[in-house]
Amino acid sequence: MLDFTPVRNKEMGMSQLVAGLSRDDLRTLTNEMIDKMLELTADTVDFDVAFVPYDPAAHDQYAADEADTELSWTLGHVIVHATASSEESAFIAAEMARGVERHGRSRYEVQWETVTTFNQIRHRLEESLRMRLATLEVWPDEPIIVGDQNPVMRFVGGLKHDDSHLGQIEEIMRQARAARNGSDG
Repeated sequence: MLDFTPVRNKEMGMSQLVAGLSRDDLRTLTNEMIDKMLELTADTVDFDVAFVPYDPAAHDQYAADEADTELSWTLGHVIVHATASSEESAFIAAEMARGVERHGRSRYEVQWETVTTFNQIRHRLEESLRMRLATLEVWPDEPIIVGDQNPVMRFVGGLKHDDSHLGQIEEIMRQARAARNGSDG
């Protein structure tokens, strides 16, 4: 998996991080990311998916409902959000690679409230993997690069977003396991 720490610490730019990455590399990195998410949720039971963790730092400035701004995200919420964001990056990267002018957002997010079982989490991750890998197949052999943004950077931006939620997934799982076991964790 890519280490995004130097980019987050502003020690390296995204263009440096992705320099030389091929579509095959993007396939590998995508598989690694989904594998990591599946690994982190491997012992999930349905209880964990809708478990509301304690998150004093919860703040979603983009929440559709102002009442949800400080809402702690469930595992189901994090998974549907992260996958939707990476899929959006993948679809926009495919458009960029073909020289298609941006026309707005390319995003669909499953309603997180409907995701309440481990099977739904696993299905969402596997579905997202399939869709992201499929977008790489529509890239031309010679992707179009315009300006300082390029399709590889855009695609990897989705993986960076996934990566930013891995610690959150781990913490939700830690708290959920503790709640299942009747301890404070």
